[in-house]
Amino acid sequence: MSQMSDEFMEEDDESKKKFSGIKFCPECNNMLYPRENKEERKLNYTCRNCDHSEDAENPCIYVNKLMHEIDELTQIVADVVNDPTLPKTYDHVCPKCQNKQAVFFQAQSRRAEEEMKLYYVCTNRECNHRWTD
Repeated sequence: MSQMSDEFMEEDDESKKKFSGIKFCPECNNMLYPRENKEERKLNYTCRNCDHSEDAENPCIYVNKLMHEIDELTQIVADVVNDPTLPKTYDHVCPKCQNKQAVFFQAQSRRAEEEMKLYYVCTNRECNHRWTD
């Protein structure tokens, strides 16, 4: 049992090393600010209130994770209308230009829980509108 708890403590210690959140001065408890040490070419954390300074364990001071969701219709290349292997339909009128012909294909979804979705592209070369039902 103690061996297992030691393993968990090691993992916790490892994850703390990777975290470089807000640091506080051990002398006056004010916040430490990142500052470049140009002579030694490394990152330090320095107190603005007293003379305390310490080397940074990790050179990363900020991580900005961007989550971007791409609209699936913008990924469809308008040139698919020239693909002779794609079926054409006259049953789905283009909502933009009222053209009566469109090519269609099934979505390549990675998620099994999503329902099948058909994508349509107008065959009018001046329009090339893309839509789904």
